[in-house]
Amino acid sequence: MEMIAYIKKDDAPGFTKVNKLVPDELLPNEVLIKVLATSICGTDVHIYKWDKWSQRRIKRPLIVGHEFSGKVIKLGSNVDNVKLGDIVSAETHIVCGECEFCQRKEYHVCENTKIIGVDVDGCFAEYAKMPSKNLIVDKTNTDSKYLSIQEPLGNAVHTVMHFEIKDKIVAIVGCGPIGLMGVNISKAIGAKKIIAIELNDYRINLAKELGADVVINPLKENVINRVLEETNGKGVDVVCEFSGNKNAIESAFKYIKAGGKMSMLGICDQNIEVDFSNDVIFKGISIYGVVGRKMYETWDQVKDLISNNMLDLEKIVTHFYKLNEMEEAMAKMISGNSGKVVLIP
Repeated sequence: MEMIAYIKKDDAPGFTKVNKLVPDELLPNEVLIKVLATSICGTDVHIYKWDKWSQRRIKRPLIVGHEFSGKVIKLGSNVDNVKLGDIVSAETHIVCGECEFCQRKEYHVCENTKIIGVDVDGCFAEYAKMPSKNLIVDKTNTDSKYLSIQEPLGNAVHTVMHFEIKDKIVAIVGCGPIGLMGVNISKAIGAKKIIAIELNDYRINLAKELGADVVINPLKENVINRVLEETNGKGVDVVCEFSGNKNAIESAFKYIKAGGKMSMLGICDQNIEVDFSNDVIFKGISIYGVVGRKMYETWDQVKDLISNNMLDLEKIVTHFYKLNEMEEAMAKMISGNSGKVVLIP
C-alpha cells in the first residue's frame, strides 16, 4: 500500500511530494501510526528554506515533519506500552538510554539524540513509524487536530515553567507560535503581569487575545525604557526568550530585574554581546538553556494544562490545511500572519 509523503529531496528550497510504501515492516519496539494531524514547526521552515543549518544537518532524502497526532494501527512484537486504537503524539527526541545523561535520566540532553523529521523519517505523511517508547497516549479526549501541537507546546511549557512565574512579572520575547503558547501558559498559571515583545501586527493582536497585558513593538518603541516604565524601574522577574533575535536578547539583559531568571529557547545565528559583569554577575541573575522537553516531566505538565482546559488551543491554532496543500500552508507560516498551522491528511 502506498501513501503520500513530503520529503526533502533536492539541494534547494522546498519539499517534494511523493508516493511511498507505507512503512509497515516494524522492528519489535516500533509502532505504525495513521497520522490524523501534523503541524508545521519553525524547524520545518528552516528545512523548507534550505538554510545553512539545514544543509549541514539534513541527509537527503528524508520524510520531514515531527509534530503530529495519530492512531495506532500496528504493533511491533515487543510493544506493551500502547495498544491498537490509541490516539498518540510523540516525544520527537529519540534517545540512546546509555550515555551519562540518559543514565542520570537527563534524557533531554542525551548526547546521541536523533530527532524525528530531522535525523530519521518524520510525519509529513499519511502514516508514520515510531519507537513505542516515544509515544504519548492521549487521555484527555481532546480533538486530534489540536493534539498535534503538544510537542511544541512542551517547548513552551519547559521554557515558561522552569522558573516560578506565579505572581511574577514575565517578559515573553518573540510571539511566534511557541511564544504565543508561552503567553497563554503564563496567563494560565497566574503570572502577575505579562509583557510580550513582538513586531508582527497579527501576532501582536493574538498575544493580547491569549493573555498579554502589554505588548511592545520594538519597531515603534524603545523596549528597555518601556519595560522599565511598566515595572516601576525594577525590570521583569522572569524573561522567556523565544525570538532568537540578537537585539531582543541583548535588550533582555538590560531590563531583567536583579536576581531575575531567564529561560532561553530561541536560537540565534549571531554572536550575543552581553555585559557579564553588570548584567549577569552583579545582577545575580540565573540563565537556563531550554533543550526540547524534559522526558517525561514536561509531557505531564502539558497533559495537566490541557486536561483542565487551561489553554486556548483554538486560538493558538489559527489555520488548517489539507496535507496536499503543503505549499499554501508553508507560505502562511513563513508570512508570520498565523499562530500554529496544522495539516490534516
